[in-house]
Amino acid sequence: MTTNPRRRRPVLRTLSTLLVLAGLGAASVAGPTLWTRFVARDRNLTAEQAPARDVAIIFGAEMYPSGRPSPYLRARLDLGAELYRDGLAKVLVVSGDNAPEHNRETTNMKRYLVDQGVPAERVVEDEHGLDTYDTCVRAREVFGVTEALLVSQGYHLHRAVATCRAVGVDAVGVGDVSVKATSKRWDEFATREVGANLKMVWDVTTRRTPNLEGDPDAVRRALGA
Repeated sequence: MTTNPRRRRPVLRTLSTLLVLAGLGAASVAGPTLWTRFVARDRNLTAEQAPARDVAIIFGAEMYPSGRPSPYLRARLDLGAELYRDGLAKVLVVSGDNAPEHNRETTNMKRYLVDQGVPAERVVEDEHGLDTYDTCVRAREVFGVTEALLVSQGYHLHRAVATCRAVGVDAVGVGDVSVKATSKRWDEFATREVGANLKMVWDVTTRRTPNLEGDPDAVRRALGA
């Protein structure tokens, strides 16, 4: 018994359509990640490899209600303090959400750095760095930063570097990997970057405007302190 070719055609068309849609879906997910990796290529370094820059931006992460930084954030702050002590950064910008419900993130980040020996006048709080895109835009538009070292975990740095470069900040990433050995969530956070990359491309493409409140002279004063 033979199959009627006319009956096969709708099935083939449906399969072709599904394959095209699947390909477009895969491209929409993979495309931003590939673009991010391309833009940030050769710009994610260790502290030993990092060039000297006037400013290092430390991205916020979970702050406990006690004011103590989570292991991820503590590792970022320790790395930033190391960059300062080694003369690779003159000013540290701590960026995050400083609202009470976020446990005064930047206030406590600055306190931790001062406890590590970084002079208070060399630490600038970016209190409205609600996400990576906001931090990068605010670095340039509020604080006048046009080049910087970016400090975060290694899995986040590709997106951070790509975002800052896309909005006009010549960025080089300095990544922490120390918490990977002790954290059960490293792979989970790394996987989330796929969706975060998609949002980042949308933000960069639409030129979303974040909160631009802040002291435009803060970094300049800190550099002269």
